[in-house]
Amino acid sequence: MCIILICRTIEEDIFVDQVESPDIIDDFELELEETVDIKDKEINQQKLRRRIEQHKIVLRNPCRQGKKLLVLDIDYTLFDHRSTAENPLELMRPYLHEFLSAAYTAYDIMIWSATSMRWVELKMGQLGVLNHPNFKITALLDHMAMITVQSDHHGVFDCKPLGLIWAQFPEFYSPQNTIMFDDLRRNFAMNPQSGLVIKPFRKAHANRSTDEELMKLTQYLYAISDIDDLTLLDHRDWEFFDLKSFKRRRRNA
Repeated sequence: MCIILICRTIEEDIFVDQVESPDIIDDFELELEETVDIKDKEINQQKLRRRIEQHKIVLRNPCRQGKKLLVLDIDYTLFDHRSTAENPLELMRPYLHEFLSAAYTAYDIMIWSATSMRWVELKMGQLGVLNHPNFKITALLDHMAMITVQSDHHGVFDCKPLGLIWAQFPEFYSPQNTIMFDDLRRNFAMNPQSGLVIKPFRKAHANRSTDEELMKLTQYLYAISDIDDLTLLDHRDWEFFDLKSFKRRRRNA
């Protein structure tokens, strides 16, 4: 009798597991009144307080005084997790390293994924993000840092509360100096003013040559890096942002 053993590498596993994993694409628009209701609802605030008490963010690199904070999702934001490839770099969003290098000059960078820490570390390691010479990642967060919130109109769903970061590093980060990129609007439910919905990066092989989202967002991050209070911005209009017009409106307000 002949026995054949088939060995898989970690690299192969990540693509098999990701392609066969459930995909959340049924995002929904949250009206302003509802986001206020969600973040102010006492039961949701209680869940946030418990997460702050129970979940300790582990720093990979020190927080830097005077820097703003950029929080980034992974799947469909930095990486196409549904397509198959022989090399993970084939699924990396174009200009990722250039984007992170440029952002790092004014922002500390945290990566926050709804997957497990094992996958976060594996993906970011394979994409060359964790040991790049031009930037450092301040911290990695996974699904254990998320909370489940209750909404009157959309029921129960998970989201990423930036209040967890602000509570643990109050001397460095706050709503005034934090911006978060994610392809799912629901993840901003507890901090809607800090969220920017990025265009999802899907079908990497077909779109790799034309996707310029990170390059355009680099310009936006530069433009707002000197603004003291980012909560004054409407990130939904980021593509049309003009710093001179913004300063003029502030002077006339």
